[in-house]
Amino acid sequence: MDYGFATRAIHAGQEPDPETGSVIVPIYQTSTYAQSEVGVHKGYEYSRTDNPTRTALHACLAALEGGTYALAFASGLGATTTLMLMLKAGDHVIVGDDVYGGTYRLFQRVMTEFGLVFDFVDMANPDEVRAALRPETRMVWLETPTNPLVKLADIRAISALARQHGALTVVDNTFASPYGQQPLALGADIVLHSTTKYLGGHSDVVGGAIITSHEQAYERLKFLQNAAGAVPGAFDSWLVLRGVKTLAVRMREHERNAFEVARFLEQHPAVERVIYPGLPSHPQYELARQQMQCFGGMISLILCGGEAAGREMVRRTKLFTLAESLGGVESLIEMPAAMTHASVTGSKLEVPAGLVRLSVGIEDVADLLTDLKQALADAPTRAVGQEALVANHSEA
Repeated sequence: MDYGFATRAIHAGQEPDPETGSVIVPIYQTSTYAQSEVGVHKGYEYSRTDNPTRTALHACLAALEGGTYALAFASGLGATTTLMLMLKAGDHVIVGDDVYGGTYRLFQRVMTEFGLVFDFVDMANPDEVRAALRPETRMVWLETPTNPLVKLADIRAISALARQHGALTVVDNTFASPYGQQPLALGADIVLHSTTKYLGGHSDVVGGAIITSHEQAYERLKFLQNAAGAVPGAFDSWLVLRGVKTLAVRMREHERNAFEVARFLEQHPAVERVIYPGLPSHPQYELARQQMQCFGGMISLILCGGEAAGREMVRRTKLFTLAESLGGVESLIEMPAAMTHASVTGSKLEVPAGLVRLSVGIEDVADLLTDLKQALADAPTRAVGQEALVANHSEA
């Protein structure tokens, strides 16, 4: 039966335990498994290779992304590294020019040492991807929405370009979550997540995941995962499974709160620009409506007072906790240029120093708005002549 998203999140891969009837998947906290004879076992021999709790998580994540296969990892970067191990020296990868700072650091400061070649282009323009394609291009890597500038890429158009060229398309779907966007259905070959974020949802676990329906890619990745060993433990797998059960409910609340916060900020005289894909003022609003079912809870903004005003804002918030990461039930605030994206400083991916990023949680939205009001109470405001311009931009 073709169950809905919320039903799959609760039940896919999570049938009651046949031995005990446990409704919740057990934590198989074991490193190894008994064999009745040499090489004869019940599907498990060593927990780096497979673990029943992790198997349940694989089934659930594959169902949520509409894929056939899934692999869970010890971190999002562990998953990213394993994807890079599919390539060899001289292979070329096209990457978005606004990606997570850890992704950029891994690609540019680690993987180039092993002969991989990266070009960073504006994924908002498929023509830039087309122009960057080379005979040796093996992979196109995109985030959409991006971290932290919340730009969008046309997954369908870029995937088609990559496929014509014989390259794999990988989509980092962390910002949107499977509830908000289904890249495989839009033509992507592989989806990647930091399960630390919306999938786990409670800021209590670090993990990553890869989902695909590409059998050859899956078999290679499964081999590489076992060989390289970046796997999560049973308890971490269980924590992500627990978080996923409420993903649909949480994402609806994240989006509802983010809409209210984004609208408030867009009208605030101390705010120069708000970037949120659910606002009509977002330059790719129509694309967001086409390929996203939920706009999520991530907002970026620039204050009229620039970096100094941003630093004062993040210092003054009380409910919005100054911290890295995102996607938990609690609201977080940060300045990417000095925190999550410090590694891109001095590169073409450099983030505006005054950019403030919000991960809007699921608290009472009235309390979040009150917190932002007090944090911005003394912030520099735009000139009187700009008021009409901002209002018109918001209604466009």
